[in-house]
Parts: sequence; C-alpha cells; structure tokens
Amino acid sequence: MLITVPATSANLGPGFDTLGLALNLRNEIEIKPAKFNSIEIYGENAEYLKKLKRNYFVEIFNDIYKNLTGKIDNFSFKFNNKIPLSRGLGSSSAVIVAAITAAYEMAQVPYKKDKIINTALAYEPHPDNITPATIGGFCVSKLRKNKVYFLKKFIPTNLRAVIVIPNKPVSTAKSRTALKMHYPLKDVVTNISSTAMITAAFFSEKFDMLKYVVEDKIHQESRMKILPELFKIREIALREGALMSTLSGSGSTFFNLAYKDDAYNIYSALKSNFKNFNVKILYFDNVGVKVYN
Repeated sequence: MLITVPATSANLGPGFDTLGLALNLRNEIEIKPAKFNSIEIYGENAEYLKKLKRNYFVEIFNDIYKNLTGKIDNFSFKFNNKIPLSRGLGSSSAVIVAAITAAYEMAQVPYKKDKIINTALAYEPHPDNITPATIGGFCVSKLRKNKVYFLKKFIPTNLRAVIVIPNKPVSTAKSRTALKMHYPLKDVVTNISSTAMITAAFFSEKFDMLKYVVEDKIHQESRMKILPELFKIREIALREGALMSTLSGSGSTFFNLAYKDDAYNIYSALKSNFKNFNVKILYFDNVGVKVYN
C-alpha cells in the first residue's frame, strides 16, 4: 500500500485554529506486511528522524491497528518525506492523518474521512490542519464537544500558493508562548470579521476581496517577531500582487495566495531577496489523503 498526504497551511491570518487549506506537497509512505518490522526514511529531515528512538507514524499506526484488529502484526515502512518539520506546514498533522488512514486500510475496516478527522483529535486537538490534510481544499473547522464540524470548498485551478520556507524551524509549542492570555474586545471583533470575510471570499470565489480583509490582531505580529525577516516577506509579496500573505500555521513558513499569472513575479521577487530561504510555487490539493493499493 502507498499512502500520500498533503502539507497544509493553517490559520490564514485571523482564522486562528479554524481555517486551513491543503497544498500539493506530499509525504509518501509505502507499507507492506513483513516477517519483521523495518523502517526506511528518505527526504526532508531524514537523518534527524532516523536518530529518534520513536517513530510517531508507526506508534499511531500500531495503536489504531491494534484497536481495530486486536492484533500486533509486523510491517515494513518506507517514508519519502517532502514536508519539512517545524515550519508551519502541518507535518505533524500529515503524520497523524496518514497513520490513522493506513491503519484502517491495513485492517480492512471501512471508514469515512470524517472518522479519520475525529480520530485524529486524540493526537492533535486543533482541527485547522488535520481537516484539510484529510479532505483537501479550503476548510473551515469548528471543534465542539470533542467533535469536528467542517465545511470544504474546492480551490480553483487559477490560483497558486507561493510559499517561503526559512532556514530556521519554529516549534508550535514555542510559538504559542508568544501569545497573550487576554485580548481587547475590538481586536477579537477584528479577527471574527476578517475570518468571516475570508471564508465568504473563498466560498464565493471573490478572491480580489482578500486584499482588503485579511487583518489579524491575535497571533501573527507577535509570532513574526521571532523571525523578523517575515515582515519583509509579507511586504514584498503584497507589493508584487499577492492576494493575501500570512504566516503559515505558527511559522516559520510564509504563505502567499496568488492568481497563477502573478505567481512567478512574486516568486522571483522573494527568491532574489531571500536567497537562503526555500521559495516554492505550489498547486493546491483538493483531495487530501490518498491510498493506492
């Protein structure tokens, strides 16, 4: 079995722990029944991951597989990672979603994707990444009484993501320490209205509206101070025609939405100014986790 899962960009500015979308940058995992357990790792952060005593994917896979079948069987796992770690591209959610899906497939237990999303909550309590990783597209997610409610919108093919991946990781846990415990009412209202407008713009496909409504007062500015270059990335991207320019998840990656005809100009400007950073033009993913048997 081959399973692939997309990277994600969450928050999208004001939509803290609520908005997310899927990017066509995919981890691939090949799994086969075997006489003995074995693990091979290639791609992004492979050397670091090989040194770890625990493999998060395998632990989750075994946990779910045992719950479904009552057995502990042996498998060979081969990982080809494209999603970098601790860069705000949903690497942890990709692992969780892929492991749960793989366990259901190997156990031959029927499932729907909403089951994957809600099972993933045990490992990741924020649905903004796990939802698009599972179903793709642009997603609005709401967690209530330990259940995820979500809506999905297919992202049109005339849009591209231009992402800037700095050479410095930022852990989500560390990034959350930069957040305040209390916010003024006017800042909360700004974020609610901005999130509502972003959602409406995506669902109505009025993307030009995004230039005027993406305003965050909750988390971006304080998180961006950890890596001041991010302020310049945003300035250049918007000047070159980006529809929106936001911190991807908790960072350090910066996400820029653009029409496909503008994407290369934005890419070129960012690449020339940030030679040590990894700049990519990506398609969006409207499918989510995929399995090939």
